[in-house]
Amino acid sequence: MDTEPLEYCVARLSEPIQMDANWDKPAWNKVEPLTFEHHMGQEPEHRPRVLAKLAWDDKAVYIIYHVDDRYVRALAKKYQDPVCRDSCVEFFFTPGSHLGLAYFNIEVNCGGMMLFHWQPEGDQDKAVQIAAEDAEKLEIAHTLPNIVDPEIEEPTTWTLEYRMPFEVIRKYCPDSANPSTGVNWKANLYKCGDGTSHPHWLTWSPVNRPMPQFHVPECFGTIKFV
Repeated sequence: MDTEPLEYCVARLSEPIQMDANWDKPAWNKVEPLTFEHHMGQEPEHRPRVLAKLAWDDKAVYIIYHVDDRYVRALAKKYQDPVCRDSCVEFFFTPGSHLGLAYFNIEVNCGGMMLFHWQPEGDQDKAVQIAAEDAEKLEIAHTLPNIVDPEIEEPTTWTLEYRMPFEVIRKYCPDSANPSTGVNWKANLYKCGDGTSHPHWLTWSPVNRPMPQFHVPECFGTIKFV
């Protein structure tokens, strides 16, 4: 398996995007998607097709996911629940090339429930939970209900979109490099479903680990703000 980290260019917006989880709206049409072509662990029996697009303006980063899926569920009921056990997409990032292995992880299930942590030492065991009042500043839109139970076994396409204000990142990481043309962050994006009937662990940039493990900032790719 190719283990070289990937790169992706984050497009600059001319105006803010309205959060409505519409993959086909004009604001996203000219933004190139990235694809989740790598997996961790054994080849999954169920392999969703996952695309994502990222963009930025002077106040926020925007991200939208498009998932052609099956065996979809969403059971998490409150902020910081283990959403990775549901049908979930995740964005892990180090906001600057000077911050070592420190990183944020934003995990959101298909029903819009979120887990949001800051790892100042790059150590999952020393995670700082992002306060609920700060997490609420992220605008999230999704096409599936908050709770998906029982699991949807037939083919299902879902999208999820959110806006992440820089002010939240700076509060927990004052030394973060605010996006501007020429700035690079380290990052990876994931799709998982640990507790579904057909678990899988997909990645954008490859992770060279024999068992599923997303908390590996040394394997992050690079996202370039253009």
